[in-house]
Amino acid sequence: MATVLPFDAVLSDFDGVLRHFDHAAQAAIEARYGLPLMKTAFDPELITPPTLGQATEAQWAESIALALGGDERARQAVAEFMEIRFWVDEEVRALLARAQQYVPLILVTNAMDTLEGHLDLLGLTHFADDVVSSHRVGVAKPDPRIYRIAAERAGVAAERCLFVDDRPANVEAARALGMTAVHYRTFDDLASVLRLPS
Repeated sequence: MATVLPFDAVLSDFDGVLRHFDHAAQAAIEARYGLPLMKTAFDPELITPPTLGQATEAQWAESIALALGGDERARQAVAEFMEIRFWVDEEVRALLARAQQYVPLILVTNAMDTLEGHLDLLGLTHFADDVVSSHRVGVAKPDPRIYRIAAERAGVAAERCLFVDDRPANVEAARALGMTAVHYRTFDDLASVLRLPS
């Protein structure tokens, strides 16, 4: 089918666009234990190795617990943090699925070794045409190489890709490669660009 879109592939972030976490629950765990869980968990020194395939999610969790003191209280807080519920935004899923009728859809995500299990749990294993996981390819957004890998997997030139992400730095990196890029904050941010036939 001939494309009706001004680009030949959609490259979409996963977390923060398609999948969402219960941030209220995360804040509640922090408050209950009085520990800086989020700041510690996403410290580049701790989060980078598992997203580049140099450590597992389990090792990441252990590194968080150790950074928070390594005692039983810290370990319990981290255990609860790792079990925070997540879900798929069904509106975004439906919109991306409609776009996929016209162009390839590639998920491009800074992820860990548990990604495939999470996709399976959410019923998304066969949702996209391909998944470019930083843990598997060894480079993470906003490194230009991961965008080039995704465009290559889609079989199109970078400047013919639409890229969507909730992090401004990742969006700017895509624009620097000539991609059409959307900073995702709400569903309307994506819907305004993915204008599809009704």
